[in-house]
Amino acid sequence: MQLDRRQLGRVAVVVVLGVLVAAVVYQLGGFALPWATDHEVGVVAVTDVDAGGRTCVAVEVADRRPERITGLSEHESLSNGSGMWFVHPREENVTYVMRDMDFALDIVYVGADGRVSSVTSLPAPDPGEDGESIRAPGRAKWVLEVPRGYAAANGIDAGDRVNVTYGTTDRTGCSN
Repeated sequence: MQLDRRQLGRVAVVVVLGVLVAAVVYQLGGFALPWATDHEVGVVAVTDVDAGGRTCVAVEVADRRPERITGLSEHESLSNGSGMWFVHPREENVTYVMRDMDFALDIVYVGADGRVSSVTSLPAPDPGEDGESIRAPGRAKWVLEVPRGYAAANGIDAGDRVNVTYGTTDRTGCSN
């Protein structure tokens, strides 16, 4: 069976519409891609390139768009040594906000090379403030959120190496 131009055009339209629908469903969190991490927890190890020390953070993993949007906004606080690990599809310019937050954070941006590119500290929104105006832009493939002051107290800064182990929150062997 051979298709004429009109039939080929219809097939192309159907294929394009199918791809667009799949992209929208994916962005809304309807399914995960087979190469996505799709893990709920992990341990992020940050090695200080200057001092050689290492600190580990037990994290919740936000590797899908809806999880990245919600972030820590449903948490009342974070204890030292805990945080959230955001996984982006690729290294890109990202902006984190303090939407619906009740506590201050350090935002640690990690590039595709596995190194900390920058660290920003953000205050908690004032009572009645929505937090959208408290913004922290950066470039990252991954972002680590920890309690404010944790990064400085543990020597986390630009250039440090970052590794993540998914599926565990066991920080045994790490100094904190």
